[in-house]
Amino acid sequence: MKRREFVLSSTAPMFVPARALGRAGAPAASNRVTLGVIGCGNQGTNDLFAFLQDERVQVVAVCDVNKQSAGYWDGRFAGREPARMTVDWTYGREVRSGVYKSCAAYEDFRDLLARKDVDAVLIAVPDHWHSIPVIQAARAGKDIYGEKPLSLTIGEGRAMVKAVVDHKRIFQTGSQQRSDARFRKACELVRNGRLGKLHTVRCGLPGGTPDFGRTGHRKAPEPVPEGFNFDMWLGPAPKAAYSPARCHVNFRWVLDYSGGQITDWGGHHPDIAQWAMGTENTGPVEIRNGKAEWSKDAPWNTATSFYFEAIYASGVKMIVSNAERGGVTFEGTEGTVWVNRGAIEATPKSLLDVEFGAGETRLYRSDNHFRNFVDCVLSRKEPIAPIEAAHRSITIAHLGNISLRLGRDLKWDPSAERFADDEANRMLSRPMRGEWKL
Repeated sequence: MKRREFVLSSTAPMFVPARALGRAGAPAASNRVTLGVIGCGNQGTNDLFAFLQDERVQVVAVCDVNKQSAGYWDGRFAGREPARMTVDWTYGREVRSGVYKSCAAYEDFRDLLARKDVDAVLIAVPDHWHSIPVIQAARAGKDIYGEKPLSLTIGEGRAMVKAVVDHKRIFQTGSQQRSDARFRKACELVRNGRLGKLHTVRCGLPGGTPDFGRTGHRKAPEPVPEGFNFDMWLGPAPKAAYSPARCHVNFRWVLDYSGGQITDWGGHHPDIAQWAMGTENTGPVEIRNGKAEWSKDAPWNTATSFYFEAIYASGVKMIVSNAERGGVTFEGTEGTVWVNRGAIEATPKSLLDVEFGAGETRLYRSDNHFRNFVDCVLSRKEPIAPIEAAHRSITIAHLGNISLRLGRDLKWDPSAERFADDEANRMLSRPMRGEWKL
């Protein structure tokens, strides 16, 4: 998009109802959700485009600590100003005048949350910034679409769940595989016993530390770029010198901010495994046989290859490894099914032709993850990827990382959410820097 295609306001814009602006087909105000976007980088921008396609949504504000820069996915350009211009340009095509200037832009998420005209927020920030905005959004009465992985630690995840439940908020996790018919079919086959007795689940995740942002060669400290509030970006994480390789999309390779591929994909394939097993409100009782190799390319220090087993009280073994076939494989005494994005296979093949009968388990159906969230904001019903399920799923990834870092097997109590190991229990949460606290 060219700058001259946008008409930008030099003052803080006011929210103008879509109906007054003449947006084509806009629903009545009572059936419309006003949305604020916190995090305008990689997934935040993708999610923003999806919400802009929903005629029931009006994006009124965006927020990011970075004004604008390259260094996002595949080296792309992003930030709060490109996001704001995208909103204005999109809505400008729909109004009679062709001019739209109502999207505000903020550097501090607290300023966005203070707006009374915001019904819901999209939170798509680095993992170490997930908990505080979610908790404050819930307290501010906002419904939340929160990107995966849900949390940086198990302790933060539990605090997020409590805030959402206590304040009766709708929360949709961005684990969009639940809104895919193939994953739902695989899970229904398992739930209805069509594989016989389930004994093994294999979650194949990617390995390595790919240079998604094309900044991997810039790991040495550099001056902070103009327009980037790096201290705010660090937030509750330890103080560190700025380098392009530790920020934006590549933050996931630094343990202070994320958990590497294990947590980046832990909100996807282990989540589907939990859905199929009916263990969405609990988890494994043991993590064992872990092994990993770790990046030594500082500041990148997450696992580049990994293997661990999560053992359930039922005896089912979940294997999480980058050496497994990508996707989720369910193995039972009478058959197997493998599912991944865009593909599903089964042995015997006839399993894929199964039609479920009356009285059999049918799982929540959603064909569009973003629209399902908006549906639930309006209806006040639970979405397909609620926060408790997200917390339990990403807990598996956190347990694996803790076991791998300690180099030993661990017993886990999923009810108390505690280890039988004091050193491991100290890794359930992390100290927060400066003013930041849960």
